[in-house]
Amino acid sequence: MSRAPTRRAAAAGLAAGLLSGGARAAAPAPKRIVSLNPCLDVILVHLADRAQIVALSHWSHDPETSSLGPVGRTFPYTYESAEEVVALRPDLVLTGGHSSAASRAALARLGVRTALFAAPDTVEESLAQVAEVARAVGRPQRGDALVARIRAAIARAAPPPGERRLTVLVYQSGGFAAAKGALMDDMLTRAGFDNAATRYGLKRTGDVPLERVIADPPDVLLAGEPRPGAPNWADRVLTHPALSHVRGRMHRAVFPQRLTFCGGPVLIETAAMLARVRREALQALA
Repeated sequence: MSRAPTRRAAAAGLAAGLLSGGARAAAPAPKRIVSLNPCLDVILVHLADRAQIVALSHWSHDPETSSLGPVGRTFPYTYESAEEVVALRPDLVLTGGHSSAASRAALARLGVRTALFAAPDTVEESLAQVAEVARAVGRPQRGDALVARIRAAIARAAPPPGERRLTVLVYQSGGFAAAKGALMDDMLTRAGFDNAATRYGLKRTGDVPLERVIADPPDVLLAGEPRPGAPNWADRVLTHPALSHVRGRMHRAVFPQRLTFCGGPVLIETAAMLARVRREALQALA
């Protein structure tokens, strides 16, 4: 079974941060921070001093799905157990809604300061999350600068007024697609695409049968990359010969799966790739 949906579930814990007990007062910058969420890992690495980061989530060391890339594997990590976290003596732990509930409860009992984040469904929620994490780690000015960089990247990816919009399906390993209401859907809209998932009956992020794609292809298929080595059944969907039957009516582009998991600074690369794919698709479909 593909690990991507599991990775998405682990990532889906993130947006308006809430410090334990509802605390909002300014506090000294934490010196020992642990992250238990893969998307918080990405934001933390972009905002905090390296010396502040004691450990990231174990997802940061997964080469297939890490949104951080190779740099993530240069940090220590945990598997979210309270015992591991407490042993690191953190003064702040960043957690998501899909972080271990048992670990969160144990940390609360032990009086460990935590910040809980929920999943952003829009670009604005993601930017608000970046600013909230920046405040939590004592680096608000870096947060403002990162938000400005993300906004600029998204603005650069926007199509000129009046340019043709393209229908698109973000189609990952196993037929996993991004639906309306997700952060990726907001990014597609801002980059000049109309998400085709709705016409396949998809109301939430989930599976779209390959037969539906072939019968009614979108203008653009953003497909993930099959894993190296022997492919599993999910990877074979992405290289199925039946897709060749719609080649003349559908532009296909590789869209790394790691760009579909998280927002925050990941949106900079996502925006640039969407803009490039759009330019290539308009030429190919002209």
